[in-house]
Amino acid sequence: MFSGGTIPAGANRGRSTARTPKQAPRGSGAGAGPETPEVIALPTGPRGGSRSDHGDPGKASTARSAHAPRSPLFLSGPSGAGPGHCAHLSQVAGPMACGNPDPVAGFLSWCRRVGLELSPKVEVSRQGTVAGYGMMARESVQAGELLFVVPRAAILSQHTCSIGGLLERERGALQSQSGWVPLLLALLHELQAAASHWRPYFALWPELGHLEHPMFCFQEPLEEEEDEKEPNSPMMVPAADILNHLANHNANLEYSADCLRMVATQPIPKGHEIFNTYGQMANWQLIHMYGFVEPYPDNTDDTADIQMVTVREAALQGTKTEAERLLMYERWDFLCKLEMVGEEGAFVIGREEVLTEEELTTTLKVLCMPAEEFREFKDQDGGGDDKREDGSLAINNIPKLKASWRQLLRNSILLTLQTYATDLKTDKDVLSNKEVYAKLSRREQQALQVRYGQKMILHQLLELTS
Repeated sequence: MFSGGTIPAGANRGRSTARTPKQAPRGSGAGAGPETPEVIALPTGPRGGSRSDHGDPGKASTARSAHAPRSPLFLSGPSGAGPGHCAHLSQVAGPMACGNPDPVAGFLSWCRRVGLELSPKVEVSRQGTVAGYGMMARESVQAGELLFVVPRAAILSQHTCSIGGLLERERGALQSQSGWVPLLLALLHELQAAASHWRPYFALWPELGHLEHPMFCFQEPLEEEEDEKEPNSPMMVPAADILNHLANHNANLEYSADCLRMVATQPIPKGHEIFNTYGQMANWQLIHMYGFVEPYPDNTDDTADIQMVTVREAALQGTKTEAERLLMYERWDFLCKLEMVGEEGAFVIGREEVLTEEELTTTLKVLCMPAEEFREFKDQDGGGDDKREDGSLAINNIPKLKASWRQLLRNSILLTLQTYATDLKTDKDVLSNKEVYAKLSRREQQALQVRYGQKMILHQLLELTS
């Protein structure tokens, strides 16, 4: 029997941080924090917590209620995060195998056989979900309630598959930076095996020819004392990968030695969808890794980039003589030496904070300080001044910055906005016109949502620098 109960909900939330010289982009999308699976996805269909075909730029999507929370994950490889689950099951067009006329019934029957226990308060459904299969609350759920338990034996990984022994013997030859190769081989083998233990699980998957759908993997987080160890191998977690994603999620996966447990992190009313989190990710990361976005203003984790070289360009535009120009290059070279900037780096601006606060603060300081002060600062190799500048780079503190800093930041934002092919008003007009928006391809719609969210962040920042 399912032993419901309430357990601590400790959320594994990772912040998708920025591309900086010190923390170069991990693959395509900064990554989740140390306790959140880092995931990279195949091209997918629309997922996540937005039901609207296009977001009203003036208000939150009606699909995202106060109770609708957060997100899923893709076939992901080892990153600093920990154990990961794979294979998200939403957006499924039909059974991939088995020929089962009711793949959900077959999957639930399999769950009972393998000891995967679902709370009687939840159900797997395609009705009322934001995308394909999802999990709904049949009854009201309280924060901390256990939604389902997945025994380790039900997880599909390189260790539990039927060729686990072979994969272990060939471990050295299968090593890769991503760490996915053993799992991918395990998947290929099990998908072709008529008697695979996971056959009913695969029946929920999309047709392999419909790669507009995501596959998600989870990667188990390392404990703090294990941070120096090799990351855990990615794995597929049945049931967990059915949940869709929202930035404001209402459930979270927790790991223990013998099982994984999905726990409600906030009250979930009857009839509402249950959402997991794929990590705190900007829309550009979601579309790159999962194939969907959350329309503005739903994604509270959205970010906008200001390329580091754009700030240099803005600073150079403010010089009047060749000597000033040469000094500005000297300042920039010194920032490179401090590993605060780089030719390929970007300052990352969130909705409420600057994620690359140290890098941007130091850059504005060095590029704007008087020449004599810079000479002294450089002689001390950037040290000798441990006093923090007044006001952090929380967005609401931007107006408190020194006037010269604000001006340089403002000029950098204006240069950044010039790189977009359209302006904010044009994008807003398209988003507000349902007929025009509907004529865009799905990719065009998502690209529009991504850049509109970025421009909104940049324009907010621009107003604060006035």
